[in-house]
Amino acid sequence: MTKKETAHTEIKRKTFRGVVVSAPQERTRTVVVKTFKQERRYGKYVLRSKRYSVHDGANTTAVGDTVMIRECRPISKRKHFEVVS
Repeated sequence: MTKKETAHTEIKRKTFRGVVVSAPQERTRTVVVKTFKQERRYGKYVLRSKRYSVHDGANTTAVGDTVMIRECRPISKRKHFEVVS
């Protein structure tokens, strides 16, 4: 493969679905993503949650909305996800 061919390959990015819990600043949302993980030792499934600072360039989301977020280039120190829908 040449450099031109590798430049056009699509980058696989992480995507998550979560709920907007806070809107601290303009174009920034805090999204909580909940996932079920299997506990290693006993095999029990446990609900885990993680908060992400997400870029919302259009300011279209509000607190309580369910959104899809996607990994992107770093926008600030903590923001490296963006709202897809």
